[in-house]
Amino acid sequence: MRPVKSRLLWVFMVAATSFAIFAGAPVEATNDFRLKQGSITKVCVECHEEFAEILKRPFLHTPVSKGECAGCHNPHTSKHENLLAADSGEICQSCHEEMFEGEPESAHQVFVEGKCFSCHDPHGAGNKNNLIRSGSDLCVECHKALGEQIATSKFEHDPVTDGCVGCHNPHTSKNSANLLVDAQPSLCLDCHDAGDSSFRQVHKNYPVQKARCTACHDPHGSNTAGLLFDNVHEPVAERACGECHAKPTSSSPFALKDVGLEICEGCHYDMVVDALNKSSVHWPLLDDRGCINCHAPHASKEDFLLKAPQSEVCSQCHADAVQRQTRSRTGHPPVAKGECNECHAPHGSDNPFLTNESTEIELCAKCHEWQTHSTHPIGEEVVDPRNANVTLQCSSCHRTHGTEYEHFLYFQTKDETCIQCHANLRR
Repeated sequence: MRPVKSRLLWVFMVAATSFAIFAGAPVEATNDFRLKQGSITKVCVECHEEFAEILKRPFLHTPVSKGECAGCHNPHTSKHENLLAADSGEICQSCHEEMFEGEPESAHQVFVEGKCFSCHDPHGAGNKNNLIRSGSDLCVECHKALGEQIATSKFEHDPVTDGCVGCHNPHTSKNSANLLVDAQPSLCLDCHDAGDSSFRQVHKNYPVQKARCTACHDPHGSNTAGLLFDNVHEPVAERACGECHAKPTSSSPFALKDVGLEICEGCHYDMVVDALNKSSVHWPLLDDRGCINCHAPHASKEDFLLKAPQSEVCSQCHADAVQRQTRSRTGHPPVAKGECNECHAPHGSDNPFLTNESTEIELCAKCHEWQTHSTHPIGEEVVDPRNANVTLQCSSCHRTHGTEYEHFLYFQTKDETCIQCHANLRR
C-alpha cells in the first residue's frame, strides 16, 4: 500500500461557482466556509440535536472536541456520503499520516481499504482510541471463528485473554507477518525464558529459541496440553524430535536426517510404497520437500496434519481450479467445501487426473444418481459426435469445478448445450 503523496484534500463547494482548497489543518482557524462566529460544533448541533449526546462520551475525536466539524465535512455539498470532504480513509490520513508511511510487511485489510470507521467512531466513543468496542470484543466481530476457538479452548494462552493488541498491531506491522508486533521467536521470548531448565527439558534441549514457535504451538489456545495444535505428529507428541532431526548438540540441530519421501518412509512405508506403485504420482511427493509440501511435520489444526485447510493447500498449485469454483454460479459441494480428496487421490492414482475411480461415471455416481438425472446415453460405448476419439461422459456437458452457468454447463442454456451435438435441431 503506497501512502498518498499529498495531504491536501480538494473539496467541492457550492459557492459562487468556485472551488476552495483546505489542508489537513483545522478549518476553525481560518473559517474558510465563513460559518457563524463561535464554536462550529455549536452551529452544527443547532440542527443535529442528537449530536449533543455524542459530546457527552468520555472519548472524543480531537476535531470534535475542538469544534472542527468542517475539518472532515463539507457543510454545503459533497460527492461522498455524510457530506465528507473526501473518502474516509483519505480524511483520516490527512491527520494520521504516520500510520500510512512506508511499505509494511503486513497490513490489516480494513486499514488497507480505508475503512477506519469499521473499528473507530469518528466522533466519540466509550472506549479509548474511539474504538467502537473494547479490546478483543472488537476483533472477534470479524474474526468469528478465531473468537469461538478462544472461547472454547481447554488451554488458554494468557496474552490472548489479555487482548489481541498484546501481540498484534491493529493497523500495520513493519517487519512481521500477521500484524505481529515483533517476529517469531523474539515476540514469544518476551514472556518465555528459553534459559529456564524446565523450558529446555520440555523441548529436549533443542534450541527452539531460534525456531518458529507456531510450527508446533497454537498461540490462540488449544485443546492439547502445551498449547500444541490439536492434531500432533506422533514423534512430536512423544517428544522424540531425534526421530527426524539431528541431535540437539549437533552444529545443525534442526537438520533433517534425510530429505523428501525418505524421511517419512520409515514410519509411513505402506502409504509411500502404495503411492509410488501407482501409474500417476502426485508430483509434490517427489521433490526434495516431499510430504511437507502439503503436511505440517509437527502439528496442525487440520486433519491429516495438512498445513492449512485442504482447498488452501491445493490452491498453492491448482489456483485456477479452486478460483473457478468461487466464480461458479452453481456450487459443486466437494469443491465448495474444500474436500478435493472426495474426487482426487492426494498421493497417487492409476486413473487420469488422480481421480479415485477409473471412470467419470463411477466417480460422479458416488454422489449423483445419474440414471435418474438423465436418460441421455453416456459411457465407453457412446462416441462423442464432436470428436470420434472420445466418448460421452459427464464432463461432456458439465465442467466439474464449475462455470458461470447453472449446473456447471459449458453454455448458458440447455438448448445451447444440446445443439453442440444435435446441430440438426439448431433453430
